[in-house]
Amino acid sequence: MINVLLVDDHELVRTAIRRYLEDVKNIKVAGEVASGEDAVAWARKNEADVVLMDMIMPGMNGLEATSKFLRIRPDARILVLSAQTEDPFPTKVMQAGAFGYLSKNASLEEMVVAINTVYKGRKYLSQEIAQQMALSTVSPVDNENPFNNLSERELQITLLITKGSKVNEIAQQLSLSPKTVNSYRYRIFDKLAISGDVELTRMAIRYKLVDE
Repeated sequence: MINVLLVDDHELVRTAIRRYLEDVKNIKVAGEVASGEDAVAWARKNEADVVLMDMIMPGMNGLEATSKFLRIRPDARILVLSAQTEDPFPTKVMQAGAFGYLSKNASLEEMVVAINTVYKGRKYLSQEIAQQMALSTVSPVDNENPFNNLSERELQITLLITKGSKVNEIAQQLSLSPKTVNSYRYRIFDKLAISGDVELTRMAIRYKLVDE
C-alpha cells in the first residue's frame, strides 16, 4: 500500500484528488494539508511514501517545503503537482530532491502512474516538462531563463513580491528581518539587471514564473 500525503492550498483540488485515489486499490491517502508549513509539521509526526506537493502556495512554497520535508523524512518521494511547468521550478525542485514533476494539466490516470513510478524509486516528469528541460540543456543560450540564476530563498522572495507582499509582510512570513529581506531584494535586482518590484513582476510574467 502506498501512503500518500496531499499538499495543496486549494481544498477543491485536494478533495478531487483524494476522491479519485480512494478508488485506486494500492494507494491510500494518509493525510492532506493546505500549506508548506503544515506539510513540514505533518512530517514530524507522520510518515508518507509519496507526497503530492503543490509548488505555489501562500507562505512556504513547494520548493522550500520539499527541502524541509526531506530533511525530516529523507525516504519520502516528493512528486510535485503544479500548474507552474516552466523553469526554473522543475529544475530547482528536482535539484532539491524531488522524484517527479507533474503538470496539473495531466490526467488523473497519469498521476497514478507517476505515484507508482516514484514510489518504486524512479524519476517521473510530464512529457512537456521533460521536453522543456531537455531543450534548455541542448540550447542553453536560446532557452536561458534569468530566474534560473536565483537561489531558493531569492526565488521564494521573488514569488512573494510578485504577489504584492510588502517587505514587512515577507519578513514576517519567512521569519527574517526587514533588513535581510531588503538585502535579498537588491541582490535579486542586481542578478536580473532590473531596478524595482514593478519591473520584477513584469519580468516574472514574461518568463511565465507567475500568471498575468
